[in-house]
Amino acid sequence: MSTQTPTLQLEESPKGRVLIPLIRAAATIGFAIAPCSLGFVIIAVSEHLIRSIMVGDDPEMLMSDLQNQFPNDAFEIMENDDARLVAKVVDLIERREQAVELPVDIRGTDLQTRVWDALMTVPAGTTMNYTFLAEQIGGPVETKNGKGLLDRVLSRNY
Repeated sequence: MSTQTPTLQLEESPKGRVLIPLIRAAATIGFAIAPCSLGFVIIAVSEHLIRSIMVGDDPEMLMSDLQNQFPNDAFEIMENDDARLVAKVVDLIERREQAVELPVDIRGTDLQTRVWDALMTVPAGTTMNYTFLAEQIGGPVETKNGKGLLDRVLSRNY
């Protein structure tokens, strides 16, 4: 079920000085909370793509965080169709060295998707510094260690 809700953002029309409200479709997000070795994991899915994975000690706090992450969306408990997806996510947490393909919903700017693509090439269990990552994506390095730009890119939720 999808509804249209106007956001507070406005865009200038290319034909003049008319401001047009940007429309964002609200979604219904399925979620599941499962126990894992790190406490609990909450998985949020829409249209069979993962929108969010968070880990924490308190399931109620995880749900609150999820609602804050997607304030314009409705939530419902996942149907049985996605039970295998939940098992895959828990398995990934329990066996980090194991490569698992997950259907992730990637949304963002061109730069954000380039950062994501570069991060996906990092083998499990290895690290990459900000400067190397900035060089890999061909992005500008705003601070001496590259952290300024990438901190902003990685901290945005879409």
